[in-house]
Amino acid sequence: MNQKLFYSLVLVVTGALFFIPFLGGVRLFDWDEINFAECAREMIALGDYLHVHIDFKPFYEKPPLFFWFQSAMMNLFGINEFSARLPNAICGIITLVYLYNLGQKLHGHRFGWLWALAYLGSVTPHLYFRSGIIDPFFNLFIFVGLVNLIFASWKRERLGGAMTVPKNEWSYILIGGLVLGLGIMTKGPVAYLIVCLVLLVYWMLSRFRWFISPVQFLVFSVAAAFVSLLWYGLDIFLHGPELMRNFLAYQFRLFSTPDAGHVGFPAYHVIILLVGCFPASIFGIRAFGSLFIERNYQREFRKWMLILFWVVLVLFSIVQSKIVHYSSLCYFPLTYFAALTLMQLEERKIQFNNWMRAGLLVVGGIYVAAIVGLPILAHRMDIVKSYADQDAFTQGNLDAKVNWTGWEVLPGIWLLFILILAIIWFNQRETARASLTLFGGMAVFITLTLWFFIGRIEGISQDAAMRFFERAQGQNVYVRTYGYHSYGPYFYTRKPPVTNPKSYDDEWLLRGRIDKDVLFIRKASEQPTLLDSLPDVRKTGEENGFVFYQRKAK
Repeated sequence: MNQKLFYSLVLVVTGALFFIPFLGGVRLFDWDEINFAECAREMIALGDYLHVHIDFKPFYEKPPLFFWFQSAMMNLFGINEFSARLPNAICGIITLVYLYNLGQKLHGHRFGWLWALAYLGSVTPHLYFRSGIIDPFFNLFIFVGLVNLIFASWKRERLGGAMTVPKNEWSYILIGGLVLGLGIMTKGPVAYLIVCLVLLVYWMLSRFRWFISPVQFLVFSVAAAFVSLLWYGLDIFLHGPELMRNFLAYQFRLFSTPDAGHVGFPAYHVIILLVGCFPASIFGIRAFGSLFIERNYQREFRKWMLILFWVVLVLFSIVQSKIVHYSSLCYFPLTYFAALTLMQLEERKIQFNNWMRAGLLVVGGIYVAAIVGLPILAHRMDIVKSYADQDAFTQGNLDAKVNWTGWEVLPGIWLLFILILAIIWFNQRETARASLTLFGGMAVFITLTLWFFIGRIEGISQDAAMRFFERAQGQNVYVRTYGYHSYGPYFYTRKPPVTNPKSYDDEWLLRGRIDKDVLFIRKASEQPTLLDSLPDVRKTGEENGFVFYQRKAK
């Protein structure tokens, strides 16, 4: 067995061990996880895989590819959390293997291993593969599409040699375009926009040198459009331009206005990447400075990754909506830079300096303090409640009966041990051992933290509401949130296809001649609401910041 195949299989097994177990151990989280899983469930319920629906109404915000993946898993393993998250676990395995093979092609086996290890052992890149959100596949398709375009330019300019770019340039152009088309089918045309911006910046920095021909760019674009038009075009042919018109309108709103209250300060994504992509971010920063890189094509790839990083960071800093995963495409270049730094540390071309040491201690210390501190604070909930928002909903959340055993501090103690050990070995220039300890230990830390904390976080934040929805499964009732939005009433009640369009009308549900009982849920508040004043709406209980009501059919 050759080395590439052996280590690829090692990464398949490693990824499967980290990403797949316990995927269904906790409920999906509002909004995104439940939203996307519900889109997949409604595909199955309606038998309509061409259109995306939410609450059995057209959903124009996302194309269907990721929901096809989820619905395929649901058809195999049932409609549950495991099926909703399994596609991303598979994506994680594919990503680790791809990064290893790409890194091996660029800098050799050791670099490929470090790149995959840096991705596996950094916090948010790892967490995303254990979630049910769209972005892991979206980012992978964009990155693979761009890399193939880079290889096409190298083949055209005779850069890299036959070992690095063995295919002809047109093969890379077509493969890159088709894969990018999958990205468009995952989340929309922003995939094409990002790649075009990266190409534009590279072209300008290269003094307007044509690294690929205009004809090749056209073929690349046509290949990308071909994949997405298989769906968009078919729907336009069958149903007219409504889907395309509404989808484009949503994309414009996303860029021009804060979406769903997700607004933040300009440096939002800088902080998110520094803390979220720890510890790769600490080493990745060093690779933004001068490094000795031997071959021309290796320097060129670093240039491409710098452009990709800054394009994504600047683009989503400008976008009004500030959501953590918007900058997640930066994980690829950032972990690449981390691997470059680690490789140069191993080769003693650079030194483990005070900035790296301080970065590991400060950002790592934040994680240690948070993980050790939370279980301690949980036993002094009176202090937490005094500093938290004083509204009834937040205070009710904090009243949740969650069992804190004290053992929850173990992941924090583990991380502290890993950080100390890694820093000692980096100081002693035992870089290979330090890198494996740090990133492998971080992967274990993330897993331990999920085991100890995610169920308790869910217990505080949404457990009472989701249990309310689950109790309605199989009942012939309407279930409705009042005064806030949630996708829980659809997925966790297993809502059947809508047969009475009046059920979308809140006024009818509150005051009309309803044909079956209505269950309402709202967030607790100091002031009474309309639900409390209507004579035939009865309060049935409240728990952990949520208040429940019932209106009986007459």
